[in-house]
Amino acid sequence: MVETVGDVIRGRFAPSPSGRMHLGNVFTALLAWLSVRAKGGTLVLRMEDLDPDRCREEYAQQLAEDLVWLGLTWDEGYGKSGPHGPYRQSERTDFYAGQFAALAAQELVYPCYCTRAQRLAASAPHRADGKLVYDGRCRHLSQEERRELDKTRRPAWRVAVPDEEIFFTDGHLGPYRERLDLDCGDFIIRRSDGVYAYQLAVVADDGAMEINEVVRGQDLLDSTPRQLFLYEKLGYRPPEFYHVPLLVDPDGRRLSKRDGDLDLGALKERFTAPEIVGRLAFLAGLTDAPEPAMPAELLPIFAWEKVPARDVTVDRTLWQKPRVP
Repeated sequence: MVETVGDVIRGRFAPSPSGRMHLGNVFTALLAWLSVRAKGGTLVLRMEDLDPDRCREEYAQQLAEDLVWLGLTWDEGYGKSGPHGPYRQSERTDFYAGQFAALAAQELVYPCYCTRAQRLAASAPHRADGKLVYDGRCRHLSQEERRELDKTRRPAWRVAVPDEEIFFTDGHLGPYRERLDLDCGDFIIRRSDGVYAYQLAVVADDGAMEINEVVRGQDLLDSTPRQLFLYEKLGYRPPEFYHVPLLVDPDGRRLSKRDGDLDLGALKERFTAPEIVGRLAFLAGLTDAPEPAMPAELLPIFAWEKVPARDVTVDRTLWQKPRVP
């Protein structure tokens, strides 16, 4: 059982500035904002721009402007001062290096020389959902074998997980458990190009920024056990997690940034901020009809018990209405 911390709530919204926010991103941002504000907490905006090939500063600036336009303001983080900066992951590499060294000092990491094809071949679908789990073949290489491979290939680095079960209670979904070695496997924390991976960065940042409430999509639920393992090994107390439903098309496909007609740029041409927020509140089960509302107006009626536990199907006709002059 995981013991989480805190009396004063510190939540965060941590988007990746790789394009315009889509409807699902805004849905999560709204619920994260409501959950923190309903408890009188502090909200942090962090830009998770680890991927230098996809993330751009102009996207980060646009994202911040869109959040303000929607009424989803924050107290600390990107564009503001704060005691835990910098608030862009691309500026925190030295910090991640120290966290990586702390894991290495515990002999928890090892180099992995597998190519993508080799990683797939060295994996097995242990999980019920068919996801592949790396079998740890590079964990057992000898020092001589590693020296030879170092001559021709730059390794990624993995965390060696134990045969241990991680159990926690999600604030929205309830109990969840996972066996690290069978359901997760040894996972990458630094890529072969030297970029630190999401799993390490998010734990290190949330720990250092004293985040004690994380609201995010259900697609990240199965990342939580491995992150809880890292929280323990890095000496941080974990936050309480709330995993929210994903917005999906009628065919079950998750909305993404490829859905250009549902990104915020397109939506702003058709709707006011209250119309967008009101429709999202309706999808979240907070209201009986998609009536216009700003986030602050939803605070008196917000409750996690109202939010669906399963994915929410988006009726696109609700999002095609032209803006009324």
